[in-house]
Amino acid sequence: MSMAGNLRKVGGLRRVGGLRKVARLARRRPRVDLSHPARSPLGTAVVNCVTYREGVREPERDLADAVRRIRKSDDGFVWLGLHEPSELEFADIAELFDLHPLAVEDAVHAHQRPKVERYGQTLFAVLKTVCYVEHAELTATSEIVDTGEIMVFVGHDFVITVRHGRHGSLGPVRENLEAAPEQLAKGPAAVLHAIADSVVDDYLTVIDEVQGDMDEVETDVFAQNGARADPGRIYQLKRELLELKRAVVPLSRPVLELAGHPFPVVPPEIQAYFRDVSDHLLRAAEQIAAFDELLNSILQAHLAQVTVAQNEDMRKITAWAAIVAVPTMGCGVYGMNFDHMPELHWRFGYPFVLGVIAVICFGVYRGFKRNGWL
Repeated sequence: MSMAGNLRKVGGLRRVGGLRKVARLARRRPRVDLSHPARSPLGTAVVNCVTYREGVREPERDLADAVRRIRKSDDGFVWLGLHEPSELEFADIAELFDLHPLAVEDAVHAHQRPKVERYGQTLFAVLKTVCYVEHAELTATSEIVDTGEIMVFVGHDFVITVRHGRHGSLGPVRENLEAAPEQLAKGPAAVLHAIADSVVDDYLTVIDEVQGDMDEVETDVFAQNGARADPGRIYQLKRELLELKRAVVPLSRPVLELAGHPFPVVPPEIQAYFRDVSDHLLRAAEQIAAFDELLNSILQAHLAQVTVAQNEDMRKITAWAAIVAVPTMGCGVYGMNFDHMPELHWRFGYPFVLGVIAVICFGVYRGFKRNGWL
């Protein structure tokens, strides 16, 4: 019998025709490339679907039987991972697990702020993922931070993760949890904690990488020719830092809610783990705030250097204009062609006037040089 036919036998379960082909392919391919950058190797939005009982991954079997046994014995849970599902692909999954339409809409269309919402006995969390974009040299158009999203539905016996973006794979998270069955045995909330902890760790990693770009910009600005540094690099770095800030700062409140507010699917023992995540998140937010202040200082220092350089240029231009004014004035006076002018008919009058002009110009030059204008 097909997978959809088996699901119709499960008490309280509804039709999930969209998962029929996935379950068949999953049995054929027990190991799935979880780090795939885009769509699932299965050819659908489903990346993986695994059943866990007492923290141990169960052997591959019919998904309908696994769900029925879990709901009947009230032991274990199903972890379903998806990547950028369409409304059609997610419709049957939402019907099976009785997901709220508003949460489903957020999960499909993405572009949400980090948040935690409760819909009955189901918890819906939105996490922003970040990734550092490698670049040979920081320019005014360099992309430094790439963002994505992970939506997590947590119920009593299921975890559904919906990932958007080409990074933030949950494969390593799954592997680490499977290596610690005692933690995985604590239920779906342990999966939510592991995902949040991984996302926040990525924040700290990206912040360390951005620190290198900031050091590069700071070195260029305070170099000998810092006034000639490209201010577009500073603006670009500040713009990318703002993108990182939008991912990190709004997550503080949802994590605090998970750490302190009672949720049916988050036991008190897991809330202690979320407090640790909150501490790491606070550290990331403080570093971003410090980076923002430092960039403001670097930008102001650069503008001050530009102003000083412009003033120096203006002083040099003014000094040379004053020096050039001496021969201009002398030549202008003797160019009036009057009959009675000093030394006009003297044999040595011409070289004498040139000598006087040269002496005056040299004196003016020495005066400006002594005062630091030249």
